[in-house]
Amino acid sequence: MYWYDGKLLDSDTINLNLNEPALLYGATVFTTMRVYQQSLSHPLTHWSAHCDRLKHSIISFGWQQPDWQRLKIGVESLLTYFPVIRIVVFPDGREWITGRQLPPDLTSKQQQGITAWIAKEPIYRRSLSSHKTGNYLGAYLALQKARQFEAQEAILIDRQDNWLETSTGNLWGYKNGCWYTPSLEVGILPGIARSHLFNWLQKQDIPVEENIWTPQFIQDLEVIAYSNCVVEIIPIHTISGLTLKKSDNLLYSSLQTLQQYFQNQL
Repeated sequence: MYWYDGKLLDSDTINLNLNEPALLYGATVFTTMRVYQQSLSHPLTHWSAHCDRLKHSIISFGWQQPDWQRLKIGVESLLTYFPVIRIVVFPDGREWITGRQLPPDLTSKQQQGITAWIAKEPIYRRSLSSHKTGNYLGAYLALQKARQFEAQEAILIDRQDNWLETSTGNLWGYKNGCWYTPSLEVGILPGIARSHLFNWLQKQDIPVEENIWTPQFIQDLEVIAYSNCVVEIIPIHTISGLTLKKSDNLLYSSLQTLQQYFQNQL
């Protein structure tokens, strides 16, 4: 079941023109959100922020705006069936909305953490990194390669080996009593979960900073995690081929601070 161009369709295929730019060039923008309690008004759903993300990219690319009311109707027609909604907008304003379930092992990953792999080759870098476009091949390839090393995430880096983000989310690190996340200036996606979590930490007077994750900075991080709107916060307990100064006790006690942001609003 999905919504496309004003219609709810019960199918697992979609009909597109052979000359469709979305097929030829990945010319779409998208956002993926988790709908809490089947409500677009729930504070953790961040409906307005997801719409703003799409609008920002559409305006930047000079594309046609979708029918926002029709798009919302499409989302509402699916949210009773799926907790995760992916909204895609084509250059001519058509909307394509799909849904999926939460990962079955999400709770386990939130509690036990995952292994990550560092994607060092230039092929894994994202194009138009401040936008979520249909051309997500670099991140996709990085994640597939990570799985070959029995890792569940890939960490993307720049030409100076600075860490940027994961293939599906934003990085968080903790040391010396302060939380850190890579600065938007290094060329990463301005994650919605990242933005709201950063602002919440500031309001709670919990030390948090944006910075550049150089190889030197990374070496003495005590906790590493990543965030996105679907999985919330996932700790990274192991990074393939890299030894870090980490304490398992600190890992889980400090992460409780970040997890409170989500728990307090449920």
